[in-house]
Amino acid sequence: MDSPLPPAHELALIDGELARLEARRGYLLARRDWLLRLLAAQPVPSGRFGPAAPFGPPVPVAPAAKPSAQNVLLTLGAVLLAVAALAFTLVSWGSLGIGGRSAVLAVLTAAGLAAPAALLRRGLRSTAEAVAGVGLLLTVLDAYAVRAAGLSGADGVAYAAGASAVLAAGWAGYGAALGWLRLPVLAAVGAVQLPLPLAAAAAGAGPLGAGAALLATAALDAALAVAVARRAVRVPALVCSGVLGGAALAVGLAWSLAEPGAAGPALLLAAGGLLGVAVAWREPRASAAALAGGLAAVSAAGALVPAGAGSAWWAVAARVAAALALSAAAVRAGSGAGAVPGAVRRGLLRAGVAVAAVGALAGLTAVAVALVARAAVLREVWAATAPQQAGPGAGPAAALLLAAGALWLAGGGPAGGALPAGALPRPVAGAAAVVCGGAALFAAPVRPGVPVWAVFAAQLGVVLAAGVAAVRAPAREVAFAAGGCAAVGALSVSLAALDGRAATFAVFGLLGACCALGAAHRAAAAALRAGCAVAAVGYAVALVVALGAVAGLPWSWRAVAVLVVPALVAGSAPRLGPVRVAAEAAAAGAGALAVAVALAAGDAPVLALVLGLAGAVCAGAALRPERRALGWAAGVLFTAAAWVRLAAWGVAVPEAYALPVAVPALVVGLLRRRRDPGASSWSAYGPGLGAALLPSLVAAWGDAYWQRPLLLGTAALTVTLAGAHRRLRAPLLLGGAVLAAVTLHELAPYVVQVVGVLPRWLPPALAGLLLLVVGATYEKRLRDARRLRAAIGRLR
Repeated sequence: MDSPLPPAHELALIDGELARLEARRGYLLARRDWLLRLLAAQPVPSGRFGPAAPFGPPVPVAPAAKPSAQNVLLTLGAVLLAVAALAFTLVSWGSLGIGGRSAVLAVLTAAGLAAPAALLRRGLRSTAEAVAGVGLLLTVLDAYAVRAAGLSGADGVAYAAGASAVLAAGWAGYGAALGWLRLPVLAAVGAVQLPLPLAAAAAGAGPLGAGAALLATAALDAALAVAVARRAVRVPALVCSGVLGGAALAVGLAWSLAEPGAAGPALLLAAGGLLGVAVAWREPRASAAALAGGLAAVSAAGALVPAGAGSAWWAVAARVAAALALSAAAVRAGSGAGAVPGAVRRGLLRAGVAVAAVGALAGLTAVAVALVARAAVLREVWAATAPQQAGPGAGPAAALLLAAGALWLAGGGPAGGALPAGALPRPVAGAAAVVCGGAALFAAPVRPGVPVWAVFAAQLGVVLAAGVAAVRAPAREVAFAAGGCAAVGALSVSLAALDGRAATFAVFGLLGACCALGAAHRAAAAALRAGCAVAAVGYAVALVVALGAVAGLPWSWRAVAVLVVPALVAGSAPRLGPVRVAAEAAAAGAGALAVAVALAAGDAPVLALVLGLAGAVCAGAALRPERRALGWAAGVLFTAAAWVRLAAWGVAVPEAYALPVAVPALVVGLLRRRRDPGASSWSAYGPGLGAALLPSLVAAWGDAYWQRPLLLGTAALTVTLAGAHRRLRAPLLLGGAVLAAVTLHELAPYVVQVVGVLPRWLPPALAGLLLLVVGATYEKRLRDARRLRAAIGRLR
């Protein structure tokens, strides 16, 4: 209901409009009264509006049948006539002589073709369409009869080609003479699709002849659609041109795949490309034709690559190079006196982008497969025996570089001029170009025979360049694309460096230092800085583990060394600025928990030490006001350390595990209640009491001795009395429940013994009696339950 007008102005407009509507309504009501008086004085005679009526408006009679029903009837009649003519030609033709046959066909055909003209003069267009359809069918039967009578020895396919050409010309002339009818021109457009393909089939033409026939027919359809302005001709002609042109291109593409390097398929595809561009040049709304033409031209370029080793990838590279040329032509041909139409530019640009995207996807897949093979070094780290892995080859790298250029041009390239509709947004095109170019440059050095140090040097250069681009790129999309390339490349180089000690320290140290510099760079995006901080912490952890391996430390004791990293991060956190959270999260995840715990998992005493040290680091960080929440993490780690230490000592008493948790929790609850007397006893004492009582209760139910139940019962009784005295809900309910459970456990043997002595009918009888008593005193029991609930609710 919001309006850009001021309320007073809008209210004045509404009042004026309502006044005009009221005046119009008064005029119409006065006019209606006058018409009613006129009808009352001069009744309308019966006829068009039915019988006369002295008063009231006239009542119209039922309308005539709708044109749709008429068309259905006419169509059924035409179909019946066509069936009759077909039956006569096929069944009764042989019973007539040559004169009778000719006379019957001549009379029927002449009548069927002449009748629509007379019907059109009378305005019966639908009937004329139906009769014209019968006449057209009779001409087809005439062609069949001519071959059956005098040309039975002629080749059927060749005769069909010639007959379809004659019929197409005749139907076109007939439709032009009867300009109001659509069926003859539609039939002519359909018939003209047959002569050339049928002639090629009759001549036994190969792929080139068949494709040329289809392409020539498509060109004829395109010319017809451009030359004739009538919609009944243009639309079917364009559709037929697209279908036959696509079939011709499919023939050329299949041929090029079967015979790489042959000139025939390249020529056919190039001709199809020219046809598509020509159609789009003349028809502004046919950018799809330019798209098909661009794809055909690209396929023609790939078809010229001969067969041989790696020819498939070089064919991809050739197609992507052609896509680069198309993108450049589409971007550059938009200004000047000879400007290319927009439909052509859009189609060519979309074709270039599509081919470049497919080539980029294929190249990236090949590069990914080659780089994943580097993970084989994890089977034996620092063995210095892993051979240099073969790269994806020069073909995928070339395809990626060309695809990067094509995608970059699709976004405008270095120029800032206007782009045709359908172009990629400039940041997206830049990001795609960065990914393709980075992958190509990273994978190109990985080739057999290239020294390992040279491969590392080249790939580290690519990673560092991508990192610099991520930090300095003005567009957010380009920055994140470059950052992703840097991260993937760094991971790949790091995996490869694990084959040798010197390579490990050199690569990890260099990349860790670069990540630290990236995290400190203030001009970079916050997300990129955070990612650099996480990577820097990860490389620091990896270097510590590697140093522990060089020093000969066991795996478990390397975990203790790893805790140096989170300790340093926690100590320097106030100076880390915006990346503090990311660095602390990485230190906690990659250092204290993930790597350290995994390394010490096989040695329980060392694991307890690691957990305790991690807890000490968290406790030290929790001294800062903004990191108070780490105190809980420190408590969890200290508890876990104590439990692991007890397990290493072989302690199986559950109280030894529960009390170190319960006592501090109760102390914290007591301090909280002192600061906030209104705090709930469940939140203050519930966790501590649950940790102290429940594990012992579980152990007591399976304990055959009396000491634990006695001590637990005494403790539960004490807690219950304290809760009742202090009017605290949690101690009262938890202590009472545990006391009842312990009592039931102690009395259970005696209860079972007594129940075994009693008659079997007595327990059901007692249960029934209890139900009767409760039912009889239900109202009183309900009031007692409500009073009990109210009393418990008043507790804290």
